[in-house]
Amino acid sequence: MVVTEDGSHTIFNSQIGEHYHSTFGAIQESEHIFIQAALDVFREKQEILNILEIGFGTGLNALLSLLWADKFDKHINYYGLEAFPISHKTAFSLNYHELLKTDQSLFLNLHRQIAGTLKISDRFSLEKEVNTLENAVFPFEKYDVIYFDAFSPEAQPELWTTDIFTKLFATLKKGGVMTTYSCKGSVKRALKAAGFSIEKLPGPPGKREFLRATKT
Repeated sequence: MVVTEDGSHTIFNSQIGEHYHSTFGAIQESEHIFIQAALDVFREKQEILNILEIGFGTGLNALLSLLWADKFDKHINYYGLEAFPISHKTAFSLNYHELLKTDQSLFLNLHRQIAGTLKISDRFSLEKEVNTLENAVFPFEKYDVIYFDAFSPEAQPELWTTDIFTKLFATLKKGGVMTTYSCKGSVKRALKAAGFSIEKLPGPPGKREFLRATKT
C-alpha cells in the first residue's frame, strides 16, 4: 500500500511494475481525468449513463462515479472489466471512503464477486467481468463513457493499439467520450486511426496533459 500526495492510497503491482494511480494523488487524478473530463460532459445532457471502465482496479473510479450520480441525480449503469481483481482484504485496507466521507460498506460492495448486475444504490448498478481486454466482447454502441485506465503503454503495449481502440470505438455511442491519462504519440495515432477525434487537456498535478477521445 502506498500513500499518494493527496493522502489517498494506491497499490503497486509488482508483476506489471507500476502503481495503479499517480503517486501525486490517486483521488485527484481520477477526479480530474475521469469525472471532470468525461462524466461532467453529460451533466446537462441525460439522466441515464452507461459507463465502461477498462481496468476496474481498486474501484476508485467506480466509487467516484457513484458519488457523482448521487450528487447530480443521475442513474449510472457501470460495467467494469478487470483481468486481475484485487482481493477483498486489499480493498478493505484502502482509505477512499474516509477521504470521500462515505460508508466503507458502499465501497466494499463494489468489490463483491457475483454474477450478473449488482444494484449498489438506487442510482448505481454494477456489472463486472474478469477477462482480458483482448478477449472481451462488447455490444455495439452501448456506452456513453469509457474510462481507459489500463497500465501504461510501456507496461501493456498490447492494450494501446488501433485494433483495441477500434473495438472500443464500436461499443461507444455517437457523441460518447473516452478519457485516458496517456498522451503518448503512438496512443494518439492509434486513437485517430480507430476513428476518434482527440483533444489534449491540461493534466492533474504531476502530469502535463492527458487525452479525451470523442466519437463524433
